[in-house]
Amino acid sequence: MTESTERPSGPRELSLCPCKSRETYAACCEPFHLGRAKPETAEQLMRSRYSAYFFRLVDYLVSTTHPDTREPDLRTRIEESIHQVNWRFLTILGTSKGGKDDKTGKVEFVAEYFEGTQPHELHERSRFKRFKGDWKYLDGRG
Repeated sequence: MTESTERPSGPRELSLCPCKSRETYAACCEPFHLGRAKPETAEQLMRSRYSAYFFRLVDYLVSTTHPDTREPDLRTRIEESIHQVNWRFLTILGTSKGGKDDKTGKVEFVAEYFEGTQPHELHERSRFKRFKGDWKYLDGRG
């Protein structure tokens, strides 16, 4: 009998991905979060970043921010705020470029969240740009 080095699937891996792709987390964003795969499109990166906020994966959020816009205190700012927000729902409104062969792309979305008991919405047109071949979040000024 061969011993597996993979951990057994748990509730998180078997549940639907928080990015609302209708796939399981294990088949959707988890491979990106674990470094087993890289997003092929700007939308995949955007969805994986939403899921990273949902699961509070600070390292992933920092590493997927483009170096041109990654501020030196980004990690600290995320760590200070990440537990104050509970993400609830993601709706992708549209994309522009950001495909497998593109160098830049935009994704417009609405992310619903709670801060304490207060509901909020974040409506953003995120810009993405490749860095050394990988998609990175540039900013929300799209």
